[in-house]
Amino acid sequence: MYTVYGIPNCDTVKKALVWLEAHQIPFEFHNYKKQGITAAKLKNWSSQLGWDVVLNKKSSTWRGLSPEVQATITNEKAAIKLLTENTSGIKRPLIEKGNQVIAIGFDADTYAKLFKK
Repeated sequence: MYTVYGIPNCDTVKKALVWLEAHQIPFEFHNYKKQGITAAKLKNWSSQLGWDVVLNKKSSTWRGLSPEVQATITNEKAAIKLLTENTSGIKRPLIEKGNQVIAIGFDADTYAKLFKK
């Protein structure tokens, strides 16, 4: 079983969920806004992908931070603190199987290769 992490009103998350459903890929959805995210989970993802990949610097959350605050996010610890408090700053969707990150973001061609039956 896959777990898809994201927020339901994100267009990219919506595209990913529609794709997964259309291809009959079973998944559970973890809504950051309602369920939050733990620092331990973010640390696990950071160890697999790098904190700078998990942190979405294109998000409105990131752009809404002052330049002074942005300048303090220079390492994993600072990024994890920011992301536990501002979950909308996590790149999404992020898909896990067990504790292994399978994908981050959405690309139909990539998903087709990852989820071959």
